[in-house]
Amino acid sequence: MDTLSAAIMLFLIMDPLGNLPIVMSVLKPFEPKRRLFILARELIFSLMILLVFLYSGDAILAFLNIKQETVSIAGGIILFLIAIKMIFPTPGGVMNLPAGEEPFIVPLAIPMIAGPSSMAALILLSNQAPTRIIDWTLALIGAWALSACILLFSGPLHKLLGQKGLSAVERLMGMILIMLSIQLLLDGVSAYLRMYTN
Repeated sequence: MDTLSAAIMLFLIMDPLGNLPIVMSVLKPFEPKRRLFILARELIFSLMILLVFLYSGDAILAFLNIKQETVSIAGGIILFLIAIKMIFPTPGGVMNLPAGEEPFIVPLAIPMIAGPSSMAALILLSNQAPTRIIDWTLALIGAWALSACILLFSGPLHKLLGQKGLSAVERLMGMILIMLSIQLLLDGVSAYLRMYTN
């Protein structure tokens, strides 16, 4: 997987368009300036968390004695399930916060931007090619920056696309993610079979 493919995969997993309505609902009670400050703070927290998982992913897998093929198969299955939810969304409300209380790390930074799936994908990348950690860092920063731009301009973007437009784009992103997830799964299975047939 090259840097651009990794960045696209991470961007699709982060799903900023799918998260737009939730972000807007969580931040609705606050003034526009405060809203931007909260969102920028949560975006920075999410990037820091994702970088920790990228750089420590290999050590985590070594500690747990998990093979690369296992991570690839598990990653493909997880991404496939996420993609199915993107194409066939289920009704889910915003996480309830007490009136007037600002979101802090949860739910915006984790799990919305830096979700379990993003963390799993980063562990997968760092385990597949540990020597390309700079490439994966660039892919992560690129995907995060694009997601951050979409979320920071959530108001105008929501007005431009409308709810139906956002849903259509999210479903399209889900279709692309399904193809990526199946490729990951097939790569993992073929690597596993090669390991035991040689």
